[in-house]
Amino acid sequence: QIMEGDICSTLKTHLDKIAHIQLADNPGRHEPGTGELNYPFIFSFLENLGYDGWIGCEYKPATTTEAGLSWLTSHHIR
Repeated sequence: QIMEGDICSTLKTHLDKIAHIQLADNPGRHEPGTGELNYPFIFSFLENLGYDGWIGCEYKPATTTEAGLSWLTSHHIR
């Protein structure tokens, strides 16, 4: 998002070259839901594109590690 902007368009354009996605919200590199990115939309977009690769987390929890993982349940991550 910082380097390219328009994250969904970038993902769609390059999906055939993507096998792994790292995530951290912007700004601050914290967990999803703490910044400007709409993760429910992004996850749905990736699913609709047929993305079946890995999504890794590379963020700094805003508070504790346990609290920093609570976003998983609200996004129905499998």
